[in-house]
Amino acid sequence: MPTRQSEFQQAPERNPEKYGLNANNNQKKCSQLAADFFKDSVKRARERNLRQSEMEQKLQDPNQSPARREQIWQNGGKKEGRYLRFLRTKDKPDNYQTVKIIGKGAFGEVKLVQKKSDGVVYAMKSLVKTEMFKKDQLAHVRAERDILAESDSPWVVKLYTTFQDANFLYMLMEFLPGGDLMTMLIKYEIFSEDITRFYIAEIVLAIEAVHKLGFIHRDIKPDNILLDRGGHVKLTDFGLSTGFHKLHDNNYYQQLLQGRSSRPRDRNSVAIDQINLTVSNRAQINDWRRSRRLMAYSTVGTPDYIAPEIFTGHGYTFDCDWWSLGTIMFECLVGWPPFCAEDSHDTYRKIVNWRQTLYFPDDITLGAEAEHLIRRQVQL
Repeated sequence: MPTRQSEFQQAPERNPEKYGLNANNNQKKCSQLAADFFKDSVKRARERNLRQSEMEQKLQDPNQSPARREQIWQNGGKKEGRYLRFLRTKDKPDNYQTVKIIGKGAFGEVKLVQKKSDGVVYAMKSLVKTEMFKKDQLAHVRAERDILAESDSPWVVKLYTTFQDANFLYMLMEFLPGGDLMTMLIKYEIFSEDITRFYIAEIVLAIEAVHKLGFIHRDIKPDNILLDRGGHVKLTDFGLSTGFHKLHDNNYYQQLLQGRSSRPRDRNSVAIDQINLTVSNRAQINDWRRSRRLMAYSTVGTPDYIAPEIFTGHGYTFDCDWWSLGTIMFECLVGWPPFCAEDSHDTYRKIVNWRQTLYFPDDITLGAEAEHLIRRQVQL
């Protein structure tokens, strides 16, 4: 007769490392799908209840005639039906005509597209799935999608829908024809204090809008500050926002801080400790800007605007976005970021040692208030 102990089998060992990469990727996919399903379900239920409450308030208005109440009720039902049919209809890239490529990144590109059914133009970000899984970037995509979906702010780029196929993840977003702030800086090199004041004031409002949502952007830089048709700013690219892992962990930054520069220090190279960028040395500035654009397309990214506490891993708050704002203001008025160098290793070192490396060039005259504000932002 079998004993009670023999009726039970030993539970399998939980050791994810013994399974292959495909199994771990499938587990991540399932976890993400489940989280997305419940989050979207709750969000849609709240939105439906809000729409119902608004309609009931209109129906209770004593000034409404019975015929008008009936019309409101019927229109509400038709709108809800159209919305439910829209949710059941899967979008796909074939529904859009590509106009041109307007941006490239480490994991995909952004296209200007036109919807075939109604002719409306959008910006469509397409991300290569295999690269996203390989680099463990799913959390970054979710971060950006969640913030854009939750935000209804005029200071944040609108996200209309997301979908996918076998090879790509797609984000259909608002198209802003004004380009980005980096393009403006490349074109005009230096802004006047009046123009700088305008852009910095609007970026302050944009950052504040993101903070009110409970998020820290962590990647405020001219490339991520877009301009609409009227020249007003909107923030984009929330892939590094707080709550999710950065592209590189703190160990990566520590290696850069401790490692050697990849560029030889011969007689033709620039001394990093006192990089000789001046108003008269425009050739060097333009070379830096060209390499800066190329770096923005790589997986490494650019560190010129990142706060030191993110590198060191000592914890960071909303202040890290204000640090980035101070470096952008410096670049608008001076022509280059305050800690730029020939390669990332030296930029990291200069940022971490900002008390010794923050330098205002003598050949550029800044107003006392402008310099004071920059110092206050960087010294938060």
